[in-house]
Amino acid sequence: MPRISLWKEGAHTNDYRFFDGRIREMFTLGGTTINVHKFLGAPTTAAQGDATIPVYDTVSEKNIQDLLFLENRDRKYDTSVFPLRGIYQTSDIDFDLSQFGLFLQNDTLFIVFHLNDMVEQMGRKIMSGDVLELPHLKDFYPLDADIAPLRRYYVVQDAQRASEGYSPTWWPHLWRVKCVPLVDSQEYRDILNQDAGAGDGSTLKDFLSTYNKEVAINDAIVTQALAEVQKAGYYTGDYYTLPTTVDGASKLSEVPTADNLVITADSEKWASNSDNISPKTFGYSGYLLGDVLAPNGFPVSTGIAFPPSPMEGDYFLRLDYFPNRMFRFDGKKWVKIQDVQRTSQLPAFSLNQKSSFINNNNSKTLSNGQVIQERQTLSQALRAQAD
Repeated sequence: MPRISLWKEGAHTNDYRFFDGRIREMFTLGGTTINVHKFLGAPTTAAQGDATIPVYDTVSEKNIQDLLFLENRDRKYDTSVFPLRGIYQTSDIDFDLSQFGLFLQNDTLFIVFHLNDMVEQMGRKIMSGDVLELPHLKDFYPLDADIAPLRRYYVVQDAQRASEGYSPTWWPHLWRVKCVPLVDSQEYRDILNQDAGAGDGSTLKDFLSTYNKEVAINDAIVTQALAEVQKAGYYTGDYYTLPTTVDGASKLSEVPTADNLVITADSEKWASNSDNISPKTFGYSGYLLGDVLAPNGFPVSTGIAFPPSPMEGDYFLRLDYFPNRMFRFDGKKWVKIQDVQRTSQLPAFSLNQKSSFINNNNSKTLSNGQVIQERQTLSQALRAQAD
C-alpha cells in the first residue's frame, strides 16, 4: 500500500483543487475589487544607430527599451481593464517627522491575489510595471467640489509568491505584489492620458498630476529670486562720473558762472543744459562693473543697429553683441565704452558666457556633413570612432 501523502510531484491533485477552490471563495467573498491595467511592454522602435536601443518588431513584456539604463520609458498598456479580487492589510499613513522634511513611511501596499484566478483573467501573473486602480480608495469629497471623485492608482514594483499562500499540498495559491503610488512621469503616459469621465474631455493627468502647480510654484520662486538676488559684480550707478576733455581735464571748468562777464544773452556757446555733459567713459574700473546703465543716469537706447541720426554724447546698447556692448557717439563715430558684465547670477537667465556654456544647445556641422552637439559629455567626446 503506498504511503499517504498530500504532496505529488509534477501534478495538481484533487486535494490541491479542493484547497484552491476554498481559497478562491475566500477572495470572492472578502476581497476588494482591484482594476489591473496590464503592462504590455516597450513599444516597437526603428533603427537609431545606437546599439543600446534595440529594434523590436512586436510589443512584448520582455522588451527592454534602453539597454544602457535598463529601463522602459515609453510603456504601452492594454486598453482593457482586468478586475481582480485582492486582499491587503490597511494601515494609517503617517508622516515621519524625525528627518528634515516630510516623508511618507507606509504608503506602500502589499496586496495578495489568487494566483489561478489572476492567470485565467489576465493570461499571466501581475508583474512590475502593471498599474493597479483601487476603487474603494476613491475620494468622493475632494476640496474642489467641481471635479469628479479622485481615483487612487498604484504601480507594482515587485511581485512574488506569498509565504502564507502554500497549502498542505506544498503548491502555491497566492501572489503577493508590492506597489507604490503612481506619479506623473513619462512611463505612465498611457494611463494618465485616459479620459477622466468628467464629460469635458479632461484626462486623468488633469486631476491626479501636480505638474502644472509645481511648475507655477517654481516660476514664482524664480521670479522672486531674480528680484531679490543682486546681479553679479558691483553696482556703480550711485557714483558720479566727471566728464573730461581729450587731455583729461574736467569739462565742468568750461561751464559759465554768474560772475562771468564775457557771456551775453545771444551767446551760442552755452545752452540752458550746458552742464549736462555726457562722460566719454565710466570713471570707475574693476571686476564685473559693466552694466546696462549709462554714466550719471543718461538715457540709453537699445537695438541691433545704430540709429541713423545720433547726437554727440548719445549712448547706445547693442543687443546683438555677446555680451551686450555699450557705445557713445563722439560726433564722428560710435566708440565702445564698456561690455555688459553684470547679469543675473542664475545661469538660466544670465547673458554671459557662463550661461551659454552651461545651457549650450547649439549644434555644429563638420566638414564631412556630420552634425554634432557642441555640448557633449566626456564619454561621448572621447568615444573611439570606427575607421
